[in-house]
Amino acid sequence: MLRTWLRPLRGWWVVLGLWLGVCALALARGPLGDGVALTELPPEARQVMQLIRQGGPFPYEKDGTVFANRERLLPPAKRGYYREYTVPTPGLKHRGARRIVCGGWTPTVPDACYYTADHYASFRRIVP
Repeated sequence: MLRTWLRPLRGWWVVLGLWLGVCALALARGPLGDGVALTELPPEARQVMQLIRQGGPFPYEKDGTVFANRERLLPPAKRGYYREYTVPTPGLKHRGARRIVCGGWTPTVPDACYYTADHYASFRRIVP
């Protein structure tokens, strides 16, 4: 009797499974967008990544300071996990909007780094 009752619901399970799969894909991609290869970033970003791995010296006082992730676009982490670095924009006399934010407890060996060209409105994970 139970099998007879479940038979009409079989189609709903397929729909539910597809819907959950689409949701999981959207959540996995989330506000971070697609990954971006380091070679696809502006040359200034590649130079900043090199400075991060060297431990500096950084041209801006705010470089290497804690990034609080107030926008909550990056994966949740304890305070102090993320650090921000300025990616200079040619022609600007101020810091501009471009940043690299890296997560990890050892700044010269980050677990993951993210690039934003719009001052934290969106991020793309930097992939090798």
